[in-house]
Amino acid sequence: MILEVFNNYKYELFVLAWISIGLLIISLAIIPFVVINMPENYFSGHYRVRASKKSNYPIIAQLLAGLKNLIGFIFILFGILMLVLPGQGILTILMGLFLMNFPGKYKFERKLVSIPKVLKSLNWIRSKANKPQLMIE
Repeated sequence: MILEVFNNYKYELFVLAWISIGLLIISLAIIPFVVINMPENYFSGHYRVRASKKSNYPIIAQLLAGLKNLIGFIFILFGILMLVLPGQGILTILMGLFLMNFPGKYKFERKLVSIPKVLKSLNWIRSKANKPQLMIE
C-alpha cells in the first residue's frame, strides 16, 4: 500500500523533497542573520510594541505584517508536511510561528529563548559575529 502511494505520487513527492531542501538552505541562512541582527535587549521587556503602531506609514506596515503572516502560515504548512516527509519539520514550524503575529507570541518567544541551551546557542552565534549577548530578564 505504501509503495503504491509512492509510485502514484512520485512527482509530487519529488517536488516536496526539493521544497524541503530549499527550506533547509533558507533556514540555515536566515536564522543566523536574524539572530545576529537582533538587538541585545530584544527579550528584556515584558511586551513589545508592534511596528505598525510606531510606523509613519501604518497601512504599508499592516500590509507587510499580513504578508509576513502569510509566509509564516506557509512555513507552518510545509513544516507539518515535513513531519512525515524528508526535512526539518519542527524547525520549519518554529520559523513559521516566529514570523506570524498572534496573541502571546512574545511571551512564547521569551519562554523558548530562556531555555539555557537555546540561549547558549543563540549567544554562540552572536559571539561569532562579535555581537553582545542577548539579555533576558
